[in-house]
Amino acid sequence: MDIGAGRESRNADKNKVTRVAGTLEAAGVIRRTAELFRVLSDPTRLKIINALSRAELCVGDLASIVGVSDSAVSHQLRVLRNMKVVEKRREGKLAIYSLKDKHIKRILEQSLGHVKE
Repeated sequence: MDIGAGRESRNADKNKVTRVAGTLEAAGVIRRTAELFRVLSDPTRLKIINALSRAELCVGDLASIVGVSDSAVSHQLRVLRNMKVVEKRREGKLAIYSLKDKHIKRILEQSLGHVKE
């Protein structure tokens, strides 16, 4: 891979540029990560994730906590499920939601910590 081929280079250390460029994530991973950040950029979805980081909850509970309608929560949960951020399980007729894994909780905690600094 010829970094910067056909362009005037402003790089002081081409070896470093080549080494770092070779360690970057694949374009598909970067694209999916950007999509995750886009999904996480919505305040309602962040409130839902914040609530689910503390307990498993149903749509009605989330709506009460977040302060939006059940249908708005359902819509946001669908977006979060499509991005594999949350998952649901059934308890009889009730759908119970939780975070899919600990990565999302850590992203939320670190982001909140960063903003609070």
